[in-house]
Amino acid sequence: MTIVHIRVINPNTTASMTAAIHHAAQQQASAGTTVSASQPDAGPVSIESHFDEVVSAVGVAEEVLKGEREGGIDAYVVACFGDPGLLAARELTRAPVIGIAEAAFHLATLVSTRFSIVTTLGRTGIIAEHLLQQYGFSHHCRRIRAAEIPVLDLELHPEAAFTRIVEECCRARDEDGIGAIVLGCGGMANLTREISREVGLPVVEGVSAALKLAESLVSLGLYTSKHGDLAYPRPKAFTGKFSELSDLALPLR
Repeated sequence: MTIVHIRVINPNTTASMTAAIHHAAQQQASAGTTVSASQPDAGPVSIESHFDEVVSAVGVAEEVLKGEREGGIDAYVVACFGDPGLLAARELTRAPVIGIAEAAFHLATLVSTRFSIVTTLGRTGIIAEHLLQQYGFSHHCRRIRAAEIPVLDLELHPEAAFTRIVEECCRARDEDGIGAIVLGCGGMANLTREISREVGLPVVEGVSAALKLAESLVSLGLYTSKHGDLAYPRPKAFTGKFSELSDLALPLR
């Protein structure tokens, strides 16, 4: 049996959420797949704005570099629905790097011609809209809906958060003319089956989707291309707190 090691990176710094995402990924992993999880040493405790994403993207890149120094990691999953730092992470490794939003969009279109996104806060909807445009899925998405709950409420007030999410998913089912729902937050990773039972539609959650796509790419022998814009970054000088990145020797493996 081929042993595959997938590293799931939670771009925020809340350890309990990292543990929950790790558990959700492990539940979906195939026999022979080892799933490990990590988070940045510094950064936002949750990601709910463009600014949060910019800061967390640095942490994602640092976690990929750590993984490359460790060695033996076959693929990475960036477990935040904004896919922060995704292309930068792909520059740093030949291993596949999968963002959970991009993965969820792909899988949703395989089970339905139209889907809606149900996310946490309305202000993050524009981030999802930008990703839909960037990835070419805008015409598949009917609507981006928000349960208007802070990300950390998924852990601090789980019952109330679950109720709000289900209510919004039911509105999407009844009003949007869709066949599937995409959950717009990595912190919802452990709610998929329960929400699907309540709503009666396929519910696609990005952590599981990304994990399965990562397994598929590894099994097919596909890797991040180093021809073109995803080639390893050119060595150069960095200053200040990033000086340790100066003349970084890539590849590391």
